[in-house]
Amino acid sequence: MNKKNVYIVGGGIASLSCAAFLIRDGRVPGGNISLYEEGGTLGGSLDGAGSPESGYVIRGGRMLNFETFECTWDLLRSIPSLGDPGRSVMDEIVEFNKKGRTHCRARLVDGNRQKVNAASPGLSWRDRFDLLKLSARSEAAIGDSRIEDCFKPAFFNTVFWHLWATTFAFQPWHSAAEFRRYADRFLHIFPHFHTLEDVSRTPYNQYDSLVLPLSKWLKEQGVRFELGSRVTGLDFRTDGNTRTVERIRYARRGESFEIAVNREDLVFATIGSMTADSSLGAMTRAPLLETGKKDGAWTLWESLAKDNPDLGRPAVFCGHPNESKWESFTVTLRDPAFFRRMEEFTGNEAGTGGLVTLKDSNWLMSVVLFRQPHFINQPQNIQVFWGYGLFPDRTGNFVQKKMYECTGEEILTELCGHLGFESELPLLRETATAIPCLMPYITSQFMARKPGDRPPPVQKGYPNLALLGQFCEIPGDTVFTVEYSVRSAQTAVYALLKPGKKVQPIYKGKRHIGVLWNALRTILK
Repeated sequence: MNKKNVYIVGGGIASLSCAAFLIRDGRVPGGNISLYEEGGTLGGSLDGAGSPESGYVIRGGRMLNFETFECTWDLLRSIPSLGDPGRSVMDEIVEFNKKGRTHCRARLVDGNRQKVNAASPGLSWRDRFDLLKLSARSEAAIGDSRIEDCFKPAFFNTVFWHLWATTFAFQPWHSAAEFRRYADRFLHIFPHFHTLEDVSRTPYNQYDSLVLPLSKWLKEQGVRFELGSRVTGLDFRTDGNTRTVERIRYARRGESFEIAVNREDLVFATIGSMTADSSLGAMTRAPLLETGKKDGAWTLWESLAKDNPDLGRPAVFCGHPNESKWESFTVTLRDPAFFRRMEEFTGNEAGTGGLVTLKDSNWLMSVVLFRQPHFINQPQNIQVFWGYGLFPDRTGNFVQKKMYECTGEEILTELCGHLGFESELPLLRETATAIPCLMPYITSQFMARKPGDRPPPVQKGYPNLALLGQFCEIPGDTVFTVEYSVRSAQTAVYALLKPGKKVQPIYKGKRHIGVLWNALRTILK
């Protein structure tokens, strides 16, 4: 095994998890693993950076769940905490969530600045019938249908849909098959859907809480990180029906390089990226809409699929940016007045409330106040919160611009208008830094699909290649989760190295009578 070299393409959570499983379960020495990342930092979409002076930025925030993140917890039990090497990252997360359970008291707010009673999902008998009908269909029968193909228009005005869409970031034109998978996978959270009580979070942003300890451990094992290295292609040797990777091509600082891959070596490659071509704005500048696929994750997959049709169809996912984009914003506060007002308005202390959705916002804007500090080195007098809008193409209610045309200051103006915080706006303009982020492919993994559009992590006929990330096909699991990326890594490593262990089984709540009964009671309210 010591002669086997492993090359990993991409530096996101799927690739980092892959390296960890290779070492822990595959018995591959860390010094035999090389990871190639185009950017200058690791973590991929699990990012978190900035300072009190320039403002902090997190493009997105992934929610966790103790019941359904089986592979993630299996991994994090093995990774030492940054603060206490005697404890695991998993121990840290469990303790953090015991200190303060989420219980949202203002999940939905209407145009009159009143809290909506979200305990009742507001479904009609037709809506309930359509939900059960979709749940009973096979994924093959659903095919590439959209959610809007399976429900009447009134369904998309219900409390249930507002909760669903803003919790998970679904749109009516997204995949009905993925909607059905989410309903199956998260059936157990239905009774607390309006309070988000089943959501778990990390002590800090997920870069600080997950990526930093994981990458530190990998470095200690000897894994080599080749940052600033963009893999441009994989070359194959064909022998009958078998295609073996024999060469990796990559570029660094304007120069081109090649790596000869031996027959016993392995290659793991992340395909696609939900945060590719992200653009940041500023308080006085709107972000730019970039769809030129400047990031290499899409172009690499396109080059692989062009010559190997059985490796998926990337255009299904990255070919419709107008249907897969939305915009987030991170706000750094140097005065506590806004946090105090939000805590009074919602009835939740920061970190206990989860998403607050302004349901009559043209942008369908939501915000969340994290428990502070949200960054490891964040000063005590600084606070950070995050928000996003599902409809960045629409004109605001208070700012007569599309969301993606707005500066950070204009986004704060829109937010304060919906909340009735106009009196706080002058102070916010002076003491806050709001940084918008436009992401053209952020929900591309939700696009309507059919079998074959996503390749499995390990494909028959490719003995030394595995694919990772959100655009692989893992039956029964749900994309847009950390778990999906980690599961793709565990699946790929176990399939190629056969370490004598099984991938963590998927939790199936619908097999539990109590879960089914409670979910049914909820949709009947």
